[in-house]
Amino acid sequence: MKITVNWLKEHLETAAGAQEIAERLTSIGLEVEGIEDRAAVLKPFTVAYVVEAVQHPNADKLRLCTVDAGDGTPYQVVCGAPNARTGLKVVFARMGTTIPGNGMVLKPTAIRGVDSQGMMCSMREMGLGQDHDGIIELPEDAPIGKPFAEVLGLDDAVIDLSVTPNRQDCLGVSGIARDLAAAGLGTLITPAIGKIPGTFPSTVSVRLDESVKDKACPLFVGRLIKGVTNGDSPAWLKARLEAIGLRPISALVDITNLITHDRARPLHVFDAAKLTGGIHVRFGKAGESVEGLDGKAYALDEQMIVVADDAGPLGLGGIVGGVPSSVTGETVDVFLEAAHFDALTVAATGRRLGVVTDARHRFERGVDPQSAFDGIELGTKLILELCGGEASEIVFAGAPPAPFPNQTFRPFRVEKLTGLKVADERMVEILADLGFGPDRSVFPWNVSVPSWRRDIEGEVDLVEEVARITGLDKLPVEPLPSVSVVPLPALNPAQRRVRAAKRLLATRGLTETVNNSFIPEAHAAAFGWSDLALKVANPISVELAVMRPHLVPSLAAAAVRNAARGIEDVALFEVAGTYHGIAPKDQASVAGGIRTGYTTPRQWQGGRRAVDAFDAKADVLALLGELGAPVGNLTVGTDVPAWLHPGQAGTLKLGPKTVIAVFGALHPRMARLLGVEGPAVVFEVYLDAIPAAKAKPTREKPALVLSDFQAVSRDFAFLVDETVAAEAVIRAIKGADKALIADVSVFDLYRGQGVPAGKVSMALAVRLEPRDKTLTEPEIEAVSAKIVAAVAKATGGSLRG
Repeated sequence: MKITVNWLKEHLETAAGAQEIAERLTSIGLEVEGIEDRAAVLKPFTVAYVVEAVQHPNADKLRLCTVDAGDGTPYQVVCGAPNARTGLKVVFARMGTTIPGNGMVLKPTAIRGVDSQGMMCSMREMGLGQDHDGIIELPEDAPIGKPFAEVLGLDDAVIDLSVTPNRQDCLGVSGIARDLAAAGLGTLITPAIGKIPGTFPSTVSVRLDESVKDKACPLFVGRLIKGVTNGDSPAWLKARLEAIGLRPISALVDITNLITHDRARPLHVFDAAKLTGGIHVRFGKAGESVEGLDGKAYALDEQMIVVADDAGPLGLGGIVGGVPSSVTGETVDVFLEAAHFDALTVAATGRRLGVVTDARHRFERGVDPQSAFDGIELGTKLILELCGGEASEIVFAGAPPAPFPNQTFRPFRVEKLTGLKVADERMVEILADLGFGPDRSVFPWNVSVPSWRRDIEGEVDLVEEVARITGLDKLPVEPLPSVSVVPLPALNPAQRRVRAAKRLLATRGLTETVNNSFIPEAHAAAFGWSDLALKVANPISVELAVMRPHLVPSLAAAAVRNAARGIEDVALFEVAGTYHGIAPKDQASVAGGIRTGYTTPRQWQGGRRAVDAFDAKADVLALLGELGAPVGNLTVGTDVPAWLHPGQAGTLKLGPKTVIAVFGALHPRMARLLGVEGPAVVFEVYLDAIPAAKAKPTREKPALVLSDFQAVSRDFAFLVDETVAAEAVIRAIKGADKALIADVSVFDLYRGQGVPAGKVSMALAVRLEPRDKTLTEPEIEAVSAKIVAAVAKATGGSLRG
């Protein structure tokens, strides 16, 4: 919302300048986004007189002018404007001046061989409009040498306001002036609107359809004005509109735009000669359309308010008028309209059609319903003054909506809620100046609400009004109590764990995805969903019907979408919630991932390896190690969920029952259901199941200790039952001599000739690292015997002969 200081002072008697006005506006909640001091920008441009204008000696379309700028020095100016002539008062710019319209800096130059020492400017070059047909023609009595902005009244500062959606009354200069007067910056002098008596009955009738008169359009007011002359607006009106960024069109249209911004009351004018029968307001019909004044055609439906005549739609109520009934330079008779349209209906229509106008901006916020009759009178007054004509009697249909209900107000609530101490007399004064009617004879006070303040819905809104006009900058500052001398951590342990998980998985080459928490019902059922409370009552689509019990279906769907676009080897992860019930305990924080395809791209050497369960296991162990889980105490189990391949998957447990993670290849049946083709492995790490890391003592990390003695590596091959896990054998070996045994790894599994049925030959490499001396052969044999005995005791295995 833009206003000018001089425009404001037509409603507010004050000596305050632009800066003081801006500061007070911000203090009462009308934030100022900027002040444009046009006087400073236009100061270098002065009034000059064209002493002589002759034909350029080397160009047919140029004139060579001698200009008197009032400083005693004649200037020679080459000008191409068609209206450059002797005796004209013009806007003159000397060398070195920056032209506002295009940023050009004037420099001495020769045009077609003749020196030009300045420039005579057009409106567009001044940044005051789009008129570039000729240079500005100033009044004959304009004093030479004086800044032209003062002569035309363009030295007015423009204030740009950010008006919140609840303050529609401040989308008019009069409403802003009311607030400033209440805040003590001046006296409200908004000109009264007198009634214009009609001299004849209107031949254009108005009617409200039954479907709209209760809410969508409860009131429609109109008046016929005959014998108007629709020419250009006077200079003051053009200047006022251009100052706030509006383009003058014609006197009739400019008058409606002026009242829209002056009183926050949109109006519209119809060319009465283009109307067929009377005007009636109704909802649109399927198949109807109207061409708006913005040049676009809009398809109508049964939820849009339409202003129509007997021939069809004329425009969209509260949004935009139509071309069929628009006024032109030939218009003689006009029908002036002021109506009240429902805010929600206007907003919905505007959003559906994507059309933004000044009328919509005000109606969807709630125009004062009582202003329709005042708007008609003010519009009539200006039309008669600027365009002439004769006005008919007012015609209307419907009635204004019921007044807003009174509100109760307890004055002590102001200090209670805001901390401001305001005397009761001052509160009464503030509310009265804003248009409220406070009655102190009862307690709580009974306060009537003006018709332009639809945002007042309770006592707290009245408290806000008192605090706002007192000054938001006067609100007492109360620091929050300090909970601790030492700042508390910004993130709790669970939040830090989520961040750490995302960071680790990203470093391992997986790409983070953010998926919907809903999946198809068939997928949810396959992954163990059973609680009907997790089924969405009104899903966005059938593909988003159930809250997911696991992350894998969402990740698989993302992988399938990538594969459909030619990206087959993907690695994706997500850290999010899963749901097994609606209780908080049934919701878990999970880190999940999927790898598909191959571990390396195609290459001439060949040897591509498909992803397998060990890739997923490596991701899981790396993540658990990063999160501080006791990886060394975890056991690997084969009791995997039904959606994992029973022979290519595993679980990681802490103790006999606590499952911390699952990993492995997707079950072929699940892969078909999810649409995953080719190799695919997945994992889920249950973050809530990971025990909190134990607090480490605050001591320095010990130095790295390396043995000075030669390490020894020995290989062992054990015959064990096929049901024995390699992990059990590794644990048994490590426990044989914890001081010497540094590492154990499996490097071969063999079934076949020489190995009994039901058995497997498991070959392991054991690394011994002595700390105090080099091991002798007997000592190595002794440790080997301990290893064989430990494996036999733990697994029943024997050393293979």
